[in-house]
Amino acid sequence: MEKIKLSYTHNNSVAQIVFDDGKGNVLDSVMMYELQKALDTFDDMDDLKLITFEGAGKHFSFGASVEEHKKDAADIMLRSFHQLFYILKQLSIPTLAKISGQCLGGGMEMAIMCNFLFADKTAKLGQPEIILGVFPPPASVILPEKIGLAKAEELILTGKVINAEEGKSIGLINEVFEDKASLEAGLDSFVKQYILPKSASSLRYGVRAARTNFNHVLVKYLAELEKMYVDELMCTKDANEGINAFIEKRQPVWLNH
Repeated sequence: MEKIKLSYTHNNSVAQIVFDDGKGNVLDSVMMYELQKALDTFDDMDDLKLITFEGAGKHFSFGASVEEHKKDAADIMLRSFHQLFYILKQLSIPTLAKISGQCLGGGMEMAIMCNFLFADKTAKLGQPEIILGVFPPPASVILPEKIGLAKAEELILTGKVINAEEGKSIGLINEVFEDKASLEAGLDSFVKQYILPKSASSLRYGVRAARTNFNHVLVKYLAELEKMYVDELMCTKDANEGINAFIEKRQPVWLNH
């Protein structure tokens, strides 16, 4: 695999997925394909009790590839990206995001899909899509379920970036650690105390049970938002202008339609 690394710890009870593209761990079509292939293999691993996601280097992920948001590629990109959420929903294996540095856009959406979010104090989280003239379909469904509508709207409509402590204060992040080393140590303690003593099959039923409403909302509305994005949003001048302006490193000129 070129853009992710997969390894196992704790007697193969924990699968570690590392985003690694050598830069900002951008979720492009290659990385999405590799992620899907990796996740598909977990379906037959009855002893797996936890999947962790993290970014190589200083950052979790800068998000999905902006170039692949352009109108002619947006439908394929969204379909591939959203498939990851459907697979994780179907697996029902507990998931945990280990967040350092930038965790933005599609990167943040992968993190908030997880059951647990652990971060160190370098973490910066945000959904900046609105700044580019678009919106984040998975976050639009997931964030209201996890932190309530008011805070979800604040993050989605402003595009603001929050730090780890604010993420914990709004109930998005479970634990904040001083640095990456203490995050690793804290995760190891968490796994040994709260994950390993449990039945792998019971954990999966537990995830399904706890996410009864969450999963219903995800499946029903993510497909609707994907259609809105492709069929309506990407037909506006401003959505295309925002994407092109970002790629061309200039300020967008909004026409408001």
